[in-house]
Amino acid sequence: MNRRTHRHAAICLLAVALLICRTVLVCPGQDTEPTEANLTRATASVLERLQFSRRPPDDQLSRHFLDRYLEALDRQHLLFLQSDLEDFANYPPELALLTLGEGENGKPPAQALYERYLKRLAQQVNFTTNLLQTGKFNFSGHDSWQSDRSGAASPRDLAAAQALWRDRVRADYLREKLAGTPPAEIAPRLARNDERVLQTMRRLDPDEILGIYLDALARTYDPHSDYFAPEEADNFNIEMNLSLVGIGGTLRARNGYCVIDDLIPGGPAMRSGLLHPGDRIVAVAPDGGSLLDILDLPLPQVVGLIRGPKGSTVRLAIIPAGAGDAAPKTVSVVRDEIKLEDGRAKAALIDLPQAGGTALRLGLIDLPSFYGNAEEKDDGASVDTARLLQKLKRERVMGLILDLRHNGGGSLAEAICLTGLFIPSGPVLQTRSSEGHVEIQNSPETNALYDGPLVVLTSRLSASASEIVAGALQDHGRALIVGDSTTFGKGTAQILVPLAPFFHAGSLGAVKVTMAKFYRPSGASTQLKGVRPDIVLPSATDLPDLGESKLPNALPWDVLPPVPFAKFDLTRPVMAELREKSRQRVEMDPGFRLVRKELVMAETAQDAKSLSLNEDVRRREKEHADRLEAELRKVLQTEAALAPPTYDITMAKTGFHELPPSGELALPGSDAIPAEVNPGEDIELRETESILADYIHALAARQSRVIVAGAKLEEPSQQTVNDK
Repeated sequence: MNRRTHRHAAICLLAVALLICRTVLVCPGQDTEPTEANLTRATASVLERLQFSRRPPDDQLSRHFLDRYLEALDRQHLLFLQSDLEDFANYPPELALLTLGEGENGKPPAQALYERYLKRLAQQVNFTTNLLQTGKFNFSGHDSWQSDRSGAASPRDLAAAQALWRDRVRADYLREKLAGTPPAEIAPRLARNDERVLQTMRRLDPDEILGIYLDALARTYDPHSDYFAPEEADNFNIEMNLSLVGIGGTLRARNGYCVIDDLIPGGPAMRSGLLHPGDRIVAVAPDGGSLLDILDLPLPQVVGLIRGPKGSTVRLAIIPAGAGDAAPKTVSVVRDEIKLEDGRAKAALIDLPQAGGTALRLGLIDLPSFYGNAEEKDDGASVDTARLLQKLKRERVMGLILDLRHNGGGSLAEAICLTGLFIPSGPVLQTRSSEGHVEIQNSPETNALYDGPLVVLTSRLSASASEIVAGALQDHGRALIVGDSTTFGKGTAQILVPLAPFFHAGSLGAVKVTMAKFYRPSGASTQLKGVRPDIVLPSATDLPDLGESKLPNALPWDVLPPVPFAKFDLTRPVMAELREKSRQRVEMDPGFRLVRKELVMAETAQDAKSLSLNEDVRRREKEHADRLEAELRKVLQTEAALAPPTYDITMAKTGFHELPPSGELALPGSDAIPAEVNPGEDIELRETESILADYIHALAARQSRVIVAGAKLEEPSQQTVNDK
């Protein structure tokens, strides 16, 4: 099955989905006006009939739906009182009927619940404003603030809520103080932030409130089913074609915070080097003015603040990933258009010094996403990677690294075709629909371009299509997988179902719905567990909080029977040797030792879920973190000076004349381009290069032993491979 066939199948699937839903939703004589009730009913029917779990909107799902909506409004359980929850308890029995458009003329309760939320929010703002005007705060005690209240009980009454609000103000005040804000400015700034949040939420129109409500309904099924407002749906469609305008980041709401899930390659945020996945955005200054606190602000409103005209500047206050509740730092990013070239695959040549003064020429392909254009059959990640592979082969590389660390997925067709560049035709993945139908997806015939030593570099940010590629190459025994302790664990496929065709109306948004699950050729699902590498390296992204298993309502892990396929036996015979050599290097490397210390500190902060309100304790914690970061930076700078010659090859350079022989990359007249990012600052990549060198030497030694013995290396053989 080629790439165009895969895309045609996706289009047919969407057509069938629309036909099924429209048959149910738009019966003769039925009111098809896009009212709130009908949009709710349409969204519910799409989810009920197409989502993988196929759960009807019964009482149990309705209770979960109500909980998700209340969580969207009050993630930290600071506003709604126990008496509010008791009042809301009457909703679930009728919520199933309301969702289907029955009872009370099908009017959804989104607005009624939102009005109660606004009432409590106004009470909080009035209380905190008075407190900031009259209160004096002491930070010499031993009390703490429960910074993560996502699993905490709601306050029993208004007095209990006010006690929580007081502690939260103290935590915010101390945070500003530690950040160096002048004392006279702290109270006015916090008061302005609270008032702005209240006014922002009061200005939401009924469509925006309905959007929060419908998104909560979709997230009740699984974390990747969403309701998209019209503008969000448009952005989802153009993202895969690399034509976004903004700062270039994917955001997710988590425990009241706006968290950076991923950075779009080539975007302003990634180019700045100031933002990283896992960073929490706590405040935004959209127009160069003062910072607006966005804690607990719904994600669409946060996105609206961050977006702006091309060339304008947005300031963000962030808490770095793994920093617990440290004082935020402020960064500025210039909004810009994401250039197509910046988001495409890139290659690099690395001349790695070896004993005896020789250099081992290695190739690196950095693939930021599985992008593709359904209208252009010769444009996409797999086509670009093929061109880069051909260039690297002409440069006589001895081994290859495929870097998927920042690849969050994309086109399934591109992932399948790209896997076929490294294996003969064979199974890449299995997909199972909600009806239980299993389809085996094979790589294209006669597509393989590279059969040399291959290492795939992954991280917890490698998701979806990246996990398909890594899992298939690992199952086939074709590649060595190196990276974080696991990948993200997103083993599901989604499809975007527009709502406008149901009502013969203009843009009404869309429902992104999970319709299938992914499984490796060996039968194991990539859902929740992801792909475990053959060799684990310490890294700043290997945080337990990053991953599918931490998302609410994630679908479970399971297995299918394995399928027969031709398995290479390249990695297994040398695996123990490679692991031991890597372990010894990592143990001796001062950079990796510091990374491990940072990971321990980050995990301790995440496990604590509380924040000391003692100023001396917090200052010592901050000094320790700053000192550790400075030590790591110093080590990385030292290693950068010892980095081997490394040169980028962009897509524009794939047709140029050949580069100099190995060891002569720096000669004048070379058409190589110096790497944009200093390779010495990437210790995971440096160690992966050493692993690949060991792999090349081990395969050569094994080949020599086999030839001396008068035999030859095993050819791939048909066998059924069981999941490990």
